Amino acid sequence: MHFELVSPERILFSGEVESVLLPGSEGDLTVLPGHAPLMTALKAGFVVATNHKDNGERVLVRGGFAEINQTVVTVLAERATPLEELTPDKIDGEILELQTRRDGADDEEGRRAADALIAQLEEAKSALAL
Repeated sequence: MHFELVSPERILFSGEVESVLLPGSEGDLTVLPGHAPLMTALKAGFVVATNHKDNGERVLVRGGFAEINQTVVTVLAERATPLEELTPDKIDGEILELQTRRDGADDEEGRRAADALIAQLEEAKSALAL
C-alpha cells in the first residue's frame, strides 16, 4: 500500500509499505493493505512504516490526522521529526516549550491539553532510550 507522511515543513516519507503503526488518539493501530476506511486523530508518538524489506521508518509525530483506506495511508502531522534527527535534548526542548505554554494558559482545558502532550513526549523519550 502507499504511505505518505506530511508535516507543514516537508514530505517526510512517500512510498510503498507493508504496514503502518499509528499512535491514534484512541490507541495505537496497525494498518495493513485492505484496511477499512478510517479517519483518526493522532497523539504524540512514533509512526512506524515497515516496507517489504522489513526495514522500518520511524518518525515522531506531535499530533495530526491519519486518513486510511484499502490502498493508501496519509498522515498529516502537526509536527514530525524522523528518528535519525531526534535526540533526547530535542524532546526536552519541546517539553520545555509546552511547559511554558501551559504555565501561560488562561484556561484549565489548555493546561490539561499541554499536560497530556508533555506526558506523551515523555513516553516517546522513554521509547527512544530503548
